[in-house]
Amino acid sequence: MNVNEAIGKVLKAEGVEVLFAYPVNPIIEAAAAEDIRTVIVRQERIGLHMADAYSRLSSGEKIGVFCMQHGPGAENAFGGVAQAYSESVPILVMPGGYPRRIANYYPNFNSTQNMRGVTKWAEPLTMGKALPEVMRRAFFQLRNGRPGPVLIEVPVDVFREEVPDNWRYEPSYKTRSGPDPEAVAQAAAVLAKAERPVIYAGQGVHYARAWDELKKLAEAWNIPVTTSIEGKSAFPENHPLSLGSGGRANPRPVKAFLNEADVILGIGCSFALTGFGVPMPRGKTIIHATLDPMDLNKDVPAQHGLIGDAKLTLAALADAMDTHSFATAEARAEVPARIASLRKAWLDEWLPKLTNNEAPINPYRVLWELNALVDKDNVIITHDAGSPRDQITPFW
Repeated sequence: MNVNEAIGKVLKAEGVEVLFAYPVNPIIEAAAAEDIRTVIVRQERIGLHMADAYSRLSSGEKIGVFCMQHGPGAENAFGGVAQAYSESVPILVMPGGYPRRIANYYPNFNSTQNMRGVTKWAEPLTMGKALPEVMRRAFFQLRNGRPGPVLIEVPVDVFREEVPDNWRYEPSYKTRSGPDPEAVAQAAAVLAKAERPVIYAGQGVHYARAWDELKKLAEAWNIPVTTSIEGKSAFPENHPLSLGSGGRANPRPVKAFLNEADVILGIGCSFALTGFGVPMPRGKTIIHATLDPMDLNKDVPAQHGLIGDAKLTLAALADAMDTHSFATAEARAEVPARIASLRKAWLDEWLPKLTNNEAPINPYRVLWELNALVDKDNVIITHDAGSPRDQITPFW
């Protein structure tokens, strides 16, 4: 069996159902032979975005895979890989590579070298017999730790090499780790005593599938919740405790409650400084719960850190808080009514734009109508960068 055929079998063993691709790359035919659906795109970056979305929609349970030809094809893919890296999305990128004898000098584009700064893991497959271990490393990186793109470059002369007759491949698995129990106890005591706490939820809640745990904690302790743009829908925005979501533009309850908060719990978020996110106000007690210790105290100073999977962290925090008095939670009984009042006043100010009948139609009217018409349980809306993002995120 040659390398190309073996790659197809590895993808099948790892549960890959769709391969996004731009010709020419032999992996396309190998995947089709294994009954993996191939989706051929007209531009490499678009293929990367498709793989990116595919991974996000399953919270990383199904890995998006993209392959493309070496040289110009790999060069054109760079922007899509970089975006997946900046937004921590697990995708497998498999470019072809120049033959090994000419792969490491100008002007030949070496994907492993040039994309190492925008991938979680990048390595070339240098010989057929190394295939099982290289693919094993790739999929374990994809399924564990902070999500991110993984790149395996296959030189065109390696595709034809044979893999050992006795080769075996064991599919990867996912492991999870929880936070330090002592740190959980300290954070629980702080959060239980807080008078005006706010939860800020990021996309780590999605990847951990921790939606129920987040909702349970918020409801049990009457804590209002807002999300980052990447964490949007981690908490239902029609819930009485939802402040809404946004970045540069956001519903009025978001900033009002964050500015008044005494304690902010960031769960599954990086708290990265960005002009496209909600800035954390100074002078607050911060509990930062994140999968990646690199995030901790990087941009926003945190007095308490919880390192671990968001689902395990929220469950541990809820259990620890159960031992404390619920007096502060009971004192916040009016929070849903205040959120509703702030939202109504904010929406009333925006209604002239949202319901405007003048021509040409403005984007806020389009969003207002879509919001009322579509079945949101079965619809995903995306946006371009810039103004469309800021117009959509507060109102959708």
